[in-house]
Order: sequence, then C-alpha cells, then structure tokens
Amino acid sequence: MNDKKRNVRKNGSMYAYLFLLPSLTGVLVLFVIPYLDVIRRSFLDGTGQRFVGMDNYKTVVENTSFRLAAGNTVLFLAVCVPLLLFLSLLIAIYLGKNKVIGNWLKSVFLLPMAMPVASIVLLWNVLFTRNGFLSDFLGLFGVAGQNWLNTRYSFAILVFSYIWKNLGYDIVLWLAALATIPAEIYEAARVDGAGEGQCFLHITIPNLWSSLFLILTLSLINGFKVFREAYLVAGDYPEQHIYLLQHLFNNWFRDLAVNKLAAGAVLMGLVLFVLIMVFQKLFDREAS
Repeated sequence: MNDKKRNVRKNGSMYAYLFLLPSLTGVLVLFVIPYLDVIRRSFLDGTGQRFVGMDNYKTVVENTSFRLAAGNTVLFLAVCVPLLLFLSLLIAIYLGKNKVIGNWLKSVFLLPMAMPVASIVLLWNVLFTRNGFLSDFLGLFGVAGQNWLNTRYSFAILVFSYIWKNLGYDIVLWLAALATIPAEIYEAARVDGAGEGQCFLHITIPNLWSSLFLILTLSLINGFKVFREAYLVAGDYPEQHIYLLQHLFNNWFRDLAVNKLAAGAVLMGLVLFVLIMVFQKLFDREAS
C-alpha cells in the first residue's frame, strides 16, 4: 500500500515537472542564459575577443555620467517608493471602508495604467512645455513661461508621473492584503476601547507586514520603468536632475559600447538583488 502511494506521488511529481517544463524553458532561454552572457561580456573588451578582468567595471564606476545617473536613480527610488507605498495604503484603507464610492474610485486610479506611454507624454507636453497649461496659468501672476521639463523642477514632475502611473496598481495590491484581515479583530479591539489610530498601528500594519515585501519589490521594479516617459519627453540627454541609469545605458547601446553596457547592467542587477535580499531578511526577522 505504501509502495503504491509512493509511486502515485512520484508519478504526480513527474507530471508536474512536465507541465512546468515550457515555462522553465522560457525563463532559461529568455532570462538566465542572456544574463549569464551579459556577465561574460562584462569581462571582455569592446570587440568581445580579449579578457580584460575588472577594467570595464573600473571604467564604469569612474565615469562621471554613471555617477550622476546612479545618484539620480537612487534618489528617485528613495523618494518615490516610500511615498507611493504610503499614499496607496491610505487610499486603499479609505476605499475599503467606503464600498459605494470605492468601486468607482478604483477604476479612476487604475485608468493611468491602461493609458499608452505616448498618450502620457502628450499630456505632459500639454501641461509642462513653454506654451503649456502650467506656463499659461503662472503667466496670470507674472511668472515667465518656460519648458518646465528642462528645469530643476523636472525631477518633481517625474516623481509625480511615477506615482500617478503606479498608484492604482499598489492600491489594488493593498486592498487584496486588507481583505485577508478578519473584521472580527477590529470589532473586538473597538469593544475594548481601541481607536482608529490604535487599530491601524496594532492590527492593520502587523497583518500587512508579509504583503509589504511583495508590494515594495514590485514598486522598486516599476521605478525602473519610468525611463520610457523621461526618454520620450526629454530625449537622450535630458536635464541633469532626471538623467537616469537607463539614459546612460541607452547611449552606450547606441554607441555600441557593449563592454561598458554589460558591466553597468551587472552592477545594477547586483545592487537590486542585494537590496531585495536585505529587505527579505528584515521582513522575515520582523515576521518571526
């Protein structure tokens, strides 16, 4: 009897691996092998024929454009991700308590995700160029019009674009996490005299801790996708405050500097991997 159960379990595992084989093959061919090839190229010269060791990494790190782009990218993520998480959580809590208006507002917040990037760029041009709405409005108060996308305020515009684009996505994730918290816990706490603030700090936040890691990771990844808007609005060489790593990588790709591009990509991937591992350790420690 035990041998029969063992055979059934073994056959079930075999079938499971067979069903997973197409997906695993796709991940291997499209992600793992290309990334290993990028790592290999990061140790070769521009022709891909001669091994140069760590020279490419040294060249990349000493590059002033790389330092500027890396600093801007870190600052952008440090500002945007916490702000997005905080705003989306507050809105999700409000929508969860107001079911009638919540269903309508969810569609409103998700609308930016359905908009093509070209439409968003057109909207920013209408709002923030020299002859745009913002310049016309400020002109009523005697402020000279200018292309706000090429000023120091461009960073704030990019932050607003990221939050506006991703707010609905994070709200949906928070709503799904909030739905897993039993309502009986809140009712028992209110019977004991707990207020809304105490319920939020001692019930909501601890129960959302496991979901926070997932939402944080996805928000970090989405932070790198803002390059599309920045590139279409400002081109290859935007105002220095929004010159991101992706701009630098795009310029290296255009110049066929594959060795520097590979080294920079490996460094960025390594930093992102370390960040995610550190966050996972912190969240696992708090959860335990």
